[in-house]
Amino acid sequence: MNADRELVNATTRDVLDVGPVLEGELVDESERPRLVSWRDRFARWWRYSPRVPMALKGWTNVRQAVRHAAVWLLVQPWRYARAVVRGLVVAVRWWRSWVKVGDYRDAAVASEKLADKFTEIRELTIFRWKVTGAVLVAVVCGVLTTYLVYGEQVWWWTGAVASVSLAVLGRRKDGSPGRKPVLSGPRSLTWTMDPQVLVDAFRDAKLIGKDETLRLVERAARQGDGWAVTVDLPATRKAADVVKNRDALASALAVDEVQLITERVRGNGGHAGRVALWVADADPYASAPLRTPLLGVARWDAWRPVPFGRDARNRRIDLPLVWTSLLVGAIPRQGKTFAARLAAAGLILDPHTRLYVADFKAGKDWDAVGLVAHRFMSGDEPAHVLALIDWLVELVGEVQGRYRRMRELDDLTCPESKITPAMARDLSLDMPITPIVIDEVQVPLEERTPVAVQGKRLPAGEYVGELLTWLAKKGPAAGVVLVLATQRPDSKTIPSGLRAVLGSRFALRVMDWRDSNIVLGEQMNTRGYDSSRLLPSHKGVGILRPDGETDAGADVLAMTVRTYYMPNEDWRVICRQGRALREQEGTLTGHAAGQNTPPVIERADLALAIGTPQPRHEEEAADDRIELPEPLGSVINYLDDHDDGRTFVTSAELIDALGADATWFGRQMSELGCRSTRERVETDGGTRQARGYRLVDLRAAADRIAEDDDGGADRL
Repeated sequence: MNADRELVNATTRDVLDVGPVLEGELVDESERPRLVSWRDRFARWWRYSPRVPMALKGWTNVRQAVRHAAVWLLVQPWRYARAVVRGLVVAVRWWRSWVKVGDYRDAAVASEKLADKFTEIRELTIFRWKVTGAVLVAVVCGVLTTYLVYGEQVWWWTGAVASVSLAVLGRRKDGSPGRKPVLSGPRSLTWTMDPQVLVDAFRDAKLIGKDETLRLVERAARQGDGWAVTVDLPATRKAADVVKNRDALASALAVDEVQLITERVRGNGGHAGRVALWVADADPYASAPLRTPLLGVARWDAWRPVPFGRDARNRRIDLPLVWTSLLVGAIPRQGKTFAARLAAAGLILDPHTRLYVADFKAGKDWDAVGLVAHRFMSGDEPAHVLALIDWLVELVGEVQGRYRRMRELDDLTCPESKITPAMARDLSLDMPITPIVIDEVQVPLEERTPVAVQGKRLPAGEYVGELLTWLAKKGPAAGVVLVLATQRPDSKTIPSGLRAVLGSRFALRVMDWRDSNIVLGEQMNTRGYDSSRLLPSHKGVGILRPDGETDAGADVLAMTVRTYYMPNEDWRVICRQGRALREQEGTLTGHAAGQNTPPVIERADLALAIGTPQPRHEEEAADDRIELPEPLGSVINYLDDHDDGRTFVTSAELIDALGADATWFGRQMSELGCRSTRERVETDGGTRQARGYRLVDLRAAADRIAEDDDGGADRL
C-alpha cells in the first residue's frame, strides 16, 4: 500500500523516468523450425530397428504380445498332452520297426535276396527281442532299487522324465512345426534393414517368382523422411509391372500405398527392369500444406517453370508453362481453382505477359486478377460465353498475325518459327506471352446457344471447342498458353481433339478411373496412375503429368504432387505486386488499365483458318448428314470421338464400346463391305496379333454408302 501511495503521489507531481522503451515483435515459437533432438533420433531408431523386438515397438504391439502370451499359457497343457501321446506313438512305431529289422529286410527285398538273407534276418530279430527284454528288466530293476532308496519321489521323477522325452519326441517328429500364433501382431515395415524381407515382399506381391530374387543396385538409404532403394528385377521382369501393381507391393510391405513411390529408372543408368523404391515413414500428405514460395519473390520470369507443389519426397516440383498448355480436372472442393491460380501466379509476376481470364464459376476466387488482366470476366450466362468466343476469335487472329510477322524477322531475332524470350519482351514486336485461363471450362463447352459463323449456325459450345483446339495446336509456339480447369472431366464435355493437344495434365481426385484417364490420358490407370484412388482428406493432392522437365526428372511419366497453399489474401498480394510491376514497366493494358475495348473480330477469315465447315446452298444444307446404317454409323461416330492418330482399331474395342453381340457385329460389318484383318497391336503385355479393321477401309465404306445414297436421291 505504501508503494502504491508513493507511485500515485509521484505521478501527480512529476513524470517518472522508467528508462528506455524498447520495441519488439511477438514471435510464435511454434513456427520456429524444430531441431531433431537425440530423443527423436532414438525413438526413430527404436521404431525401425530390427534388433528391437516387435512386442516393444508400441503399446499396440505390447497388448498383442500380452494377449498372445495369455493364450499360449492357457492352451499349453493341452498341447503338452497331445505331444506326449504323439511321442508315445512315434516311440512304439520306431521300436516295432527296429525289432522286426525293417531296414535290413527292405534292403534284402530291394536286392532280391530275401530268401538268402532270411536266416540272418530271423537271428537278428530274435537277438533284438532279447535286447528289448534285457533293457526292460534293467530299467525295472533300476527303478525298483531307486524306489527302495529314495521312496515314492522316484515315480514322479520317472513319469516327468518319460513324459518330457515323449513330448519332445512327438513334437520333433509328428508335431506341427511353424504353427502360426493365435493372435498375431500387426505387420510393420522392416525391409529397410533386411533385404530378404524385401525379396519376400516382391514374391508375395507376385512380382517375381518363388525361385527368383532381386539384385541390389543401391543399398537402402535415408532420403528425406523415408527410405530409398534401387533394385534390378530378374530377367524378363519389367519395372512397369511393379509401378502398375504398387498397391500389392505396398500391402506386402505393410504400408499404405500413398507412402510407397515406385519409379522406373530411365536413361543411361537404367533399363526396363530397374526400379527405384521410396517408402515414407508416415503419410507424406498428412501435414499442413506449405505456402507458395512466390510470396517472397519480387518478380518472376514466365519462361521459368512456376513453383507448383511438392512430391512425397518433399522435392519441389516446378511446372513449365511456355510452349505448352495445362488441363486441371477434379470433382468439386478438391483444390482445382487453387491449382489453376498457382499456374497463373508466376505469369502474373512477369510484367511482360498479357492475361486473359474467364471465371465461369461466377465467384470471387479470381476477382483480384482484374488488377492485372488484359481481359477479365466472371459469370456463367450465355452472354459471357459469347464474350469468350469474341476473345478466342481475337486470339486466333493474334496468333495468325504473329506468324506473319515472324516470317518477316531475320534469323538472328527469330531463329525458328517460335517466340523467344527477347521477342516476348520487345514492346515494338508486340508478342508478349499471352496466357488464357478459363475456370469451369465445361460451362462454355456445353453452351447450346447458336452462333452464326460464315452463314452457318453452330452451337456456341461446339464453336468454343474448335477455337480452343486450334489455339492449343498452334498457339504455344506463338506464345499463347492455355490453362483450363473443369470439375466435369468426361468425354462429352471436353472434346477428344482438344484433350489430345493439351500438353500438361493435373488430375486431382475424381470419381472413377474413366474420369482420371480423360484428364491424364488413355490407359494411365493401367500404368499405375489413377486419381480416383486419392484419399478425400488429401486436399490439393493430385497426379501431375508434365509436358517438360521437372525436378523429379525429364523421363518421369507422372507423379503425385501436393500443390502449394495460396489462400485469397496471398492471391491478392501477388496480383497487387503484378500490377505494380506492370505500372513500372508500362505494360498495363486492357481491363486492368480501364480500357474495356471490344475485341476486333474477323470471323470470315477465322472460319477458313480453323477449318469450320463452309455453308452450302439450301438444297445441300437440307441433307447435312447422310445417316449410315448400323453398326457402321456408330463405329464412325466412335472413331470421330476417339481420334488419336491411329490407323487400326480392334474388333474387341468396338464391340466393347458399342455393347454389341460379337457374331451379329461381324456379320453386319461384313454385309456393309467392311472386311476385318489381323495386325499386330501394342498392349501392356507386349505385342500381339489382333483382329480388327483399318480406319481407312471403314471411312471408305462410309463414303461409298453415302455416295450411293446421294445417287439414289438424285435419281428420285
